[in-house]
Amino acid sequence: MYFALTCIDKTGALEIRLANRSTHLEFLNGSGKVLFAGPFIEDEKPVGSLVVIEAADRAEAEAFAAADPYAKAGLFESVTVREWRRVIG
Repeated sequence: MYFALTCIDKTGALEIRLANRSTHLEFLNGSGKVLFAGPFIEDEKPVGSLVVIEAADRAEAEAFAAADPYAKAGLFESVTVREWRRVIG
């Protein structure tokens, strides 16, 4: 199953994002679960993330989201986990 993780940064948390970026990318790249990922951009600055992963079920996807170094560092105001189905691509 695929899951889309929609993560919205706390206002004014750019320093948290920058300080944890390398461990976040290592986590995503080393997981073997990520189909694609990238930041949401507003006014040329990152303000959140979209990460699409493959997981056995919602519980695994939620555990993955909670283990993200960005989440552990308190970057996100909100994280939404939704099942996602590939139709094109």
